[in-house]
Amino acid sequence: MGGMIGHESDLSISENYRRFAHLETAGRSPAYQELAEFVAENMTILQFLGRLAPAKRQPNLLFAAARYILEEPADPDTLTKLIDERGDDLAAIMSERRTQTNEAARCAILLPALALIPGPLALIEVGAAAGLTLLVDFYNYDYRGHVLNGLDADAPVLTCQPMGAVPVPGHVPEIGWRAGLDLNPLDPSNPTDVEWLSCLIWPGEEGRAERLSAATATARRHPVEIYRGDLLDDLAELAAKVPTGLTLVIYHTAVLAYVDEAKRCAFAALTRSLGAIWIANEAPGVVGDAAPPSPSRGFMLVRDGTELLAQSDPHGNWIEWLA
Repeated sequence: MGGMIGHESDLSISENYRRFAHLETAGRSPAYQELAEFVAENMTILQFLGRLAPAKRQPNLLFAAARYILEEPADPDTLTKLIDERGDDLAAIMSERRTQTNEAARCAILLPALALIPGPLALIEVGAAAGLTLLVDFYNYDYRGHVLNGLDADAPVLTCQPMGAVPVPGHVPEIGWRAGLDLNPLDPSNPTDVEWLSCLIWPGEEGRAERLSAATATARRHPVEIYRGDLLDDLAELAAKVPTGLTLVIYHTAVLAYVDEAKRCAFAALTRSLGAIWIANEAPGVVGDAAPPSPSRGFMLVRDGTELLAQSDPHGNWIEWLA
């Protein structure tokens, strides 16, 4: 694998890994914080990343692909050795796979927003991966002692710390139809796909592996159709399948950050043309013009592109209601 990357490219990739270390993994995964800081300073690994397509250079993707090969989280030594000895294999997995962090606990963030919408609902999730966050009504919830039972008593309990006047509902919303859209759908009954999802979990984050296991078991009991397609090219065709009499809700978490501004604007216009209610759970600045009160406090939950509902933990651990 020959070739070099220029100084400007090195700097861009290096800064991205530094940002990941300081803003995302700090306080959550010391092992990945150390690894990201190491990558940011390692010219060999930066050159390896520079030979990949820009969309394939993300820390989450590199660390998950390394874990997929190594069968355990990488550290600076094992990652360096892996790139030296099996760089082509690692690059192939990174080119084939995507960062599909299908964290079921994000449903605890989506639930209050969905419960405010008159039902019954028809849900379309773009970037649905294995569909774990389409099962919002099947999970059980605990908002600091406010317990809410879903439709499946054996589904995991999603624990979320509420702050502010979170409108926690008295019951899960009625959902009459649901489907997902993803460029690379995952199957919760396929051990290889479930293994990939497990590789996206960060070391040091307690409870996520157990929750993934319970959530994929729930998904196998309640299969959801995930269609292969693009969020612009194929969304209208999927929306046409929605039965009459249902309120269409199109939603996503950590998806639009991976597409350019023009595509984000086109997607916003498309959701409006479909008459859908649009719920976005994304990093600050990705959707809407509202500035978050605390820039470093996770994701922003936005309705219809303009109404800031809440700030939330990217993995569903807390929600601060702002609406």
